[in-house]
Amino acid sequence: DVVVIDKDPAKLQRVNDDLDVATILTDGSNPKSLEEAGAAGADILLAVTDSDETNMITCMLAKAMFPSLKRKIARIRNLDYYRNEQLLRKESLDIDPAICPEIEVAEAIVRLLETPFAVDVENFEDGLVKLIGFRVPSDSSLRGVAFKGIPDLNPPKNFLIGIIEREGSVIIPTGNDRIKKGDIIYMPILKWEVGDTIKFLGASGKPAKRIMIVGGGRVGYHIASVMEAKADVKIIERDTERCKFLSKSLKRTIVLNGDGSDENLLKEENIENMDVFVTVSNNDELNIMTSLLAKRLSDAKTMTIVNKTDYLSLARGLGLQSVLSPRFITANSIMKYVRRGEIISMTTIADGRAEVLEARIGADSPLVGKALMDARLPKHSLIGTIVRGEKIIIPTGVDVIEEGDKLIFFTLRESIKQLEKLLV
Repeated sequence: DVVVIDKDPAKLQRVNDDLDVATILTDGSNPKSLEEAGAAGADILLAVTDSDETNMITCMLAKAMFPSLKRKIARIRNLDYYRNEQLLRKESLDIDPAICPEIEVAEAIVRLLETPFAVDVENFEDGLVKLIGFRVPSDSSLRGVAFKGIPDLNPPKNFLIGIIEREGSVIIPTGNDRIKKGDIIYMPILKWEVGDTIKFLGASGKPAKRIMIVGGGRVGYHIASVMEAKADVKIIERDTERCKFLSKSLKRTIVLNGDGSDENLLKEENIENMDVFVTVSNNDELNIMTSLLAKRLSDAKTMTIVNKTDYLSLARGLGLQSVLSPRFITANSIMKYVRRGEIISMTTIADGRAEVLEARIGADSPLVGKALMDARLPKHSLIGTIVRGEKIIIPTGVDVIEEGDKLIFFTLRESIKQLEKLLV
């Protein structure tokens, strides 16, 4: 049961048109508003306005007025607040967790830069298991192969494809499904087997050594600060004062004051020699057009930030390799606290049409003692990984689920509620 508070009637009208939730037109930082919304009986408060101060005040009021409220989550963009553990800890505002969209997006891009053959990367078990999305090229040996025929190609020992994203649809594959050109296949890969998987896929595992970033805001700055020790990084930023900050704060990154959509500037800065081209400005149209320009001028892999969800399918349809949505990435960080059962981590893929989640199996779960072939999972779900103590298993149908196992599930959105019943 969800109640949405906002002081913008147009936003609430859009919520009412699209979702089955209750809405209240008021200021969420008002104590009476929280009472009216039923905060006293809520499990979670999400404070996600565009004001850090409003979000923190709302959490502070909730802590004082509704001690039974189990968790308070706040969106906080100011890094001085976000990194202040004393301010956010239980004895103070009791915000757990604080979510910074820019940091979440930057970390997602860094994961992609460190795994250059992928179009999507998520880490589970502190990076020991990587969920990797790979776009199947026209010359792939997998093209046209039925899933039941993959073992004939001598794949790595633990090779498993959990989900296929294909032209706007998402598939949990069966043995008769065939892999097509342009499919994005999602695979759980053990960290030490990434090299074998790259070789099998015929992909390039060459690390990104030359990176160009358009946009020197918080996202671009964070990416450069992490990657400048591993690669040659250039940032193009229009704002002169921001360029001064970047030059002062970054050690090895080259900062260029200019327009990232200027073809002459890109050529002068050797766009043709770049391994990766990243666009992270606040302008979606600029990000998309600049990435298309970079694609025409070079063989660099493009990574493009798109804030408007309506533009996501458009950008992917134009052939851009990695298109990232800050809204979906931020929602991923929150959703694991909302799902039922002991969810350890979770990510959505294919614009929210599918989820990959890691959950611990308790003693009361109906899955305990069942072999995977007998587990009776929801129709559009499968188990991709079993983590048992320090042992990590890419399972087959005969593996048996034990109490305390951590399972990584692939599931379509329509099967989530059925799956949650198995996790409680």
